[in-house]
Amino acid sequence: MGAMVTARAAAAGVTSMGLAIYDAQDRKVYEQMLGDFTPDTRVAIASSSKMVSGTVLFDVIRQGLLSLDSTTGQVLGWTGDKANITLRHLLSFTSGLEPSNACTTRPGITLAECVAQIAAVPMKAPPGTRFDYGSTHLQVAGRMAEVVTGKTWNTLFTQTLATPLGLPSGVTYYTAPTQQLGTTNPLVAGGLRASMNEYAKLLALVYHRGRYAGLEKGTLALFALQSREPYPSVVVGNSPYQELGYPYRYGLTAWLECTTPATGCDSISSPGAFGFTPWLDRGAKYYAILGMQLAGSDTTGGVVAFSVDLENDLKPLIETALGN
Repeated sequence: MGAMVTARAAAAGVTSMGLAIYDAQDRKVYEQMLGDFTPDTRVAIASSSKMVSGTVLFDVIRQGLLSLDSTTGQVLGWTGDKANITLRHLLSFTSGLEPSNACTTRPGITLAECVAQIAAVPMKAPPGTRFDYGSTHLQVAGRMAEVVTGKTWNTLFTQTLATPLGLPSGVTYYTAPTQQLGTTNPLVAGGLRASMNEYAKLLALVYHRGRYAGLEKGTLALFALQSREPYPSVVVGNSPYQELGYPYRYGLTAWLECTTPATGCDSISSPGAFGFTPWLDRGAKYYAILGMQLAGSDTTGGVVAFSVDLENDLKPLIETALGN
């Protein structure tokens, strides 16, 4: 395992990264660091934020303030075809919205203002018919949570997850996380900053379906639904995993790393554009993190290809080492 990580990093020109593996009892059973990277190096984790944002939204649902069937019409006052978009559509990236919008990169506005701009763009497809990986869906979902709770997204994240898990204030969402810029229009799908040790607590919470460290976040049913594709017949539009040659589909804020997405997967993941890649496998009884913050120029062949290929090639080695 260590040899594979070292060789792959050397071949790709990656000089700073880490791997940590935890068993089902939350014991760190393996750790490897390369270069100056440490388990406490806080980085921009890009799309690894998605699974965390899903947990926040699951807990808003647990409180009865939203449901997966809550619509943008009901909560945000949207009209026309857009009014029928549900939270389930948003969390599974099947809302039919254009998957990207320049407003998500603007630190000087609010999340409400950004979502108003997203609402003004014509839809790409009817809700529930097309999958497009992108940031607009969760921006809208985050705004729905703000409206029903009366709290900003970052306040909601802090009160729901960060504070109960003992995470410091630097673990927060930004518009531009690499520059630590902008918190009034946080990038819900990709703006979080965290270290491997900090993220491990968030990942443990997901692994244990919201029951971890004395906490109860979300519901067991929601975490079960997370690992299942809600609309198996969708047209697949933008899919980074398919571009990399993997057949994986998407659940609720997580990639489904198995061949039975319609009925559920033991292994789910949430890799980010800078290489940070968390995943869990309840069947093999572990969760793990590849930690790094790479620029596109830091690897040959691309950052996401490097981390996702490494994750998938490590999985059988980890299962063997754990004896599961």
